[in-house]
Amino acid sequence: MKSDNSIIKTIFKELVFTDEEIKLIESLFHKVSIKKGEILIHPGDHVDSQYYILDGCLRAFHTDQLGKEYTIQFGIQDWWMSDFTAFFSGEKAILTVEALKDSIIYGINRKNKEYLYHQIPKIDRFIRKKLERAFAAFQKRILASFSKSAKERYIDFLITYPDIEKYLKNYHIASFLGITTESLSRIRKEM
Repeated sequence: MKSDNSIIKTIFKELVFTDEEIKLIESLFHKVSIKKGEILIHPGDHVDSQYYILDGCLRAFHTDQLGKEYTIQFGIQDWWMSDFTAFFSGEKAILTVEALKDSIIYGINRKNKEYLYHQIPKIDRFIRKKLERAFAAFQKRILASFSKSAKERYIDFLITYPDIEKYLKNYHIASFLGITTESLSRIRKEM
């Protein structure tokens, strides 16, 4: 990765590093530029990297046997994205990850991530805390899908992803909320 302290300071914003640590981190991340509509991860891929989104918007979704899409996650600036089930388990990807707008992301593979954790333990703690928050957010989302109305889920979506709608198609949002595009239109009219 090209030397740019601002990138490292952006990814690990709460941490302070020595010059040597910055050089190590830079050597382990790789920059990826993807265009709107490009697929980063396909179902069946071996997933060995997770990605920090510096700029852009990504979507992770699953397509069932009938071709219906289920959006699992949107990734926006300062979020991490991958098929995490495949990344952590070593199994083949079950999700598609696509760019919804031109995006700049920084990837790190599993081997380099573990090496980084060993060499700079504060990064291990930093990532663990991010993963804990992400797990809690996923759990809240699952509970909301059982207990909240579609309108309440849409309001939660707007709070979680402010200003993202301009990059999304209606069916992206509807599939994320677990409703039809017609229901989404009805909710918007009510609001």
